[in-house]
Amino acid sequence: MSLVRLLGFRTLACGCVIGRYRELATSRELTYIEEKGSACEMYGHRRNHTIATDRAALSPEPLSIRAS
Repeated sequence: MSLVRLLGFRTLACGCVIGRYRELATSRELTYIEEKGSACEMYGHRRNHTIATDRAALSPEPLSIRAS
């Protein structure tokens, strides 16, 4: 288990909420599905699973909450 720092949350067009994190040991960015949208039909969007950052970037909505 590694330590991570929260970078922020965002809601995707499908209704899923993703959280972006930075792994402290490697400075690698991770994107997790925090909550699956009620209308989301994508199998790859499963709660507490990672998704590719390029897929998360498809949503035009900005970060709704930022952590410092």
